[in-house]
Amino acid sequence: MSRVEDRLAALGLTVPTVVPPVAAYQPAVVVDNVVYVSGQLPLINGELPVKGKVGAEVTAEQAYELAKQCGLNLLAALKSVVDLDSITRIAKVGGFVASAPDFTGQPQVINGASELLGEAFGDTGTHARSAVGVPVLPLDTPVEVDLIAHVR
Repeated sequence: MSRVEDRLAALGLTVPTVVPPVAAYQPAVVVDNVVYVSGQLPLINGELPVKGKVGAEVTAEQAYELAKQCGLNLLAALKSVVDLDSITRIAKVGGFVASAPDFTGQPQVINGASELLGEAFGDTGTHARSAVGVPVLPLDTPVEVDLIAHVR
């Protein structure tokens, strides 16, 4: 087990199996020393735990937890192509929140993924980020998160 996985285990979390793609893409691709991770949904055992718009059918608190699950799925995608301990920096995280028209808490939702990455990687997990509200996401998921990481 990697140091990253040890940190997660101390929090009672485990890196799941990589989520198979739901369309024509790879979960993660390495180019030189950069890993590009495709947008991950908060799937658990292939299922979305909740669907809908944040601020309507889904609470901000639920969405935060969904973003945290996206973070775990990002780690699974990373682990499918590199050793997690070879990550030298999580450079950029992109967060997408399917939002009700009056919902403006996208940054707090995506904190679920950002804080998980910080707990998993320490300072290496701090990153630049976008948190964007959108009208709809694939499979009616409330949250999707992608990332770019650097490796040794």
